[in-house]
Amino acid sequence: MKMKNTIKYFVAIVATLMATTSCLDKMPESAITVDEAMQSYEDAEQTVTGIYSMMKSSALWSGYLTLLPDIQADLVYAVDGYSNTYGNHWLWDIRTTGSEIQAVYASLYGIISNCNFFLERIDGIVAKQTLDEKITILEQYTGEVYAIRALCYSELLKLYAKAYDPATAEQELGVVLRKGYSEPERSIRASLKESYEFVVSDLKRAEELLDPAYDTYSSYYMTNAVAHAIHARVALYMQDWEAAIEHSTAVIEQENGMYSLSAANELYTSQMTFFDYMWNYDLATETIWQVGFTPTSYGGALGQVFLSFNNDFTYYYPDYVPAQWVLDLYTAGDMRYNSYFATLTTGYDHALTWPLLIKYYGNQEFIGYYIYHVVMPKPFRLAEQYLIRAEAHCRKSSPDFSKATKDINTLREARFSGGGGSLSLTADNCIEEIANERVRELYMEGHRLQDIKRWGKLYRDGEGFTRTPQNSSLAEGSSISVKANDPRFVWPIPQHELEAPGSEVQPNESNN
Repeated sequence: MKMKNTIKYFVAIVATLMATTSCLDKMPESAITVDEAMQSYEDAEQTVTGIYSMMKSSALWSGYLTLLPDIQADLVYAVDGYSNTYGNHWLWDIRTTGSEIQAVYASLYGIISNCNFFLERIDGIVAKQTLDEKITILEQYTGEVYAIRALCYSELLKLYAKAYDPATAEQELGVVLRKGYSEPERSIRASLKESYEFVVSDLKRAEELLDPAYDTYSSYYMTNAVAHAIHARVALYMQDWEAAIEHSTAVIEQENGMYSLSAANELYTSQMTFFDYMWNYDLATETIWQVGFTPTSYGGALGQVFLSFNNDFTYYYPDYVPAQWVLDLYTAGDMRYNSYFATLTTGYDHALTWPLLIKYYGNQEFIGYYIYHVVMPKPFRLAEQYLIRAEAHCRKSSPDFSKATKDINTLREARFSGGGGSLSLTADNCIEEIANERVRELYMEGHRLQDIKRWGKLYRDGEGFTRTPQNSSLAEGSSISVKANDPRFVWPIPQHELEAPGSEVQPNESNN
């Protein structure tokens, strides 16, 4: 049934969508119809503000979208006595009716729907303007919306589609591409190739519209550099090595010199390094884009399942603790270790003492308002761009291991005391070394599941991972072994999408 389009922007819409209709349907009827909404410059500004508000959802970067892929993989272990939070993902029992996969799916398509609404109406608003300044600002807003739509589709592809192989992408399923807002569209999945091409086309449009003069570190908004950072990651996933190098370089060598790695080996205050300050106060020259929070408007608490200090304000009750093999990756002098982990005693009966994840302990200013374990998610950091470029240099048709080594060592020089810790990448070790460095640097930032999936046989001959029980880990799930070609690396399409009236959405293998 076709519903009237509306302009409701708030995160609460996700719950409504999930409860009443397919995530791909238009928003529920309300007093404001599409013909009455977004008529002016101010309306356009409010629409964009509403889109950014939706991005704070705990189903996305401040919660499920960041945590679940890494919890599902091999980076943490559930603690004996845990609360069963995210238990299905820990146990690889991921169902089509699971609330988390439904929430991620609905939240991303909810944002896409709002982006489509904006893009459908913005030309009419621009045509009404008489001031060049307002036209320029509206063009900037339009570029931001294209970048946001591309990001949301890239996240859907990462989770709900197979890894991209240029040889087979045209035959594989991608995602449902909603390109408009008012007109009905078939609920059918495009090919993986077409889906990624749509993302790239949005990114190219964003890069044209977004003025690099507005690039700034720790940005709450989409900028030209953010669009290039998204593009670099997408190109890496597409195995388009030259494009990955081009777009990561556009960020690393941004013309205004806006970004630099936050040194873990240099003090910013008497007690914190620049790297520490990034996690404790959400301000850093290496953060390209973060989801902007305030003490009165914030999303999920990324650190809750790793600390749970606010259960009784005395002891820690983590649901998950770092895997021993991850802790062993950090060698002497690696300053990231003390920024990410601290050995603490839990409040459980078994009194486990273990290095707990403190990376997401919480924004110190928020803690002053008794808001614990809440930090601003940082989906795009300069460190990842160096890792992307290093991998692309290793994997292109004519590998350049010298340039790859330089990128890895530039990153490590900012992380090791005395600037040490250099590595040498070769044809024999590059994937393993880059994989390890991605774990050390991007720990619990939501990359691990996708990395294992996209590397396939290149990484540990496709063996995926095997969990080995560790001290006080939950017996159930601690010995799981999953190969890289396991269909459960791709999340199932939510059941209500498959069964919605008029749906032609095809399931994934993991739906079976």
